[in-house]
Amino acid sequence: MIAVYDWFGYAVPIETRYRLIKEAGFDGVLMWWSGGFGRGDYRSGPELARKAGLMIENIHCPIQQEHDLWKDTLDGETVLECYLRCIADCVRFQIPTMVVHLPGDDCTCTLLGLDRLQRIAEKAEHAGVNVALENLQNIRNLSLALDTVDSPRVGFCYDCCHHVNYCPETDLPARFGSRLMAVHLHDNGGSRAQHQLPFDGHICWPEMMNRISQTGYRGMIALEPMNWDYQNLSIEEFLRRAAQKARALQEL
Repeated sequence: MIAVYDWFGYAVPIETRYRLIKEAGFDGVLMWWSGGFGRGDYRSGPELARKAGLMIENIHCPIQQEHDLWKDTLDGETVLECYLRCIADCVRFQIPTMVVHLPGDDCTCTLLGLDRLQRIAEKAEHAGVNVALENLQNIRNLSLALDTVDSPRVGFCYDCCHHVNYCPETDLPARFGSRLMAVHLHDNGGSRAQHQLPFDGHICWPEMMNRISQTGYRGMIALEPMNWDYQNLSIEEFLRRAAQKARALQEL
């Protein structure tokens, strides 16, 4: 099955967005889970997506204060409470997985930060929700978190473009593949060297999909593109191309 990140650009009503995603051939969506970036009433999304016939693969937690998770500050507590609310939202809306950004490696991990992750893990276990930690410029922190928090509900979200751009020397699928819970697939071409449609950048997709396959991952082929370099395309054409490329990745 194939899925796409739902907040990829284009100013269209959310009902129209989900209808077009479904008509393009997608089975599911990844949801941005906050009012940021113009999202608005994000909690209406699950009902509208399911009404359009789409499954919800996961939600992406807010990222604006991700680096505060390690800090002994009120902002750090606010980030913790945000993630705990996201777990509660996953239960409320019957969403299996949430994706979290850890602080970058320029923010040294603290014992308080690891204790907060343990609290997140405990609530996730009680709720039956997966918490997938995404790779960015945070591989040291990601490794420490996954090595320290031994929970079946805390695992890995593999972002292939972040991997190629930020730490190609580390075989992340091999390192964390046994805990793989989600994928973000996009290419590293375009003006921002990320969030391009697959096959439009420089990633070797046969090799990439082979790496993912070797982990035993059986979730959706989930794209995370943006329309930053595709403004000449209508939303229908953008989604048609995205679905075509997702099916090609599924074949690989």
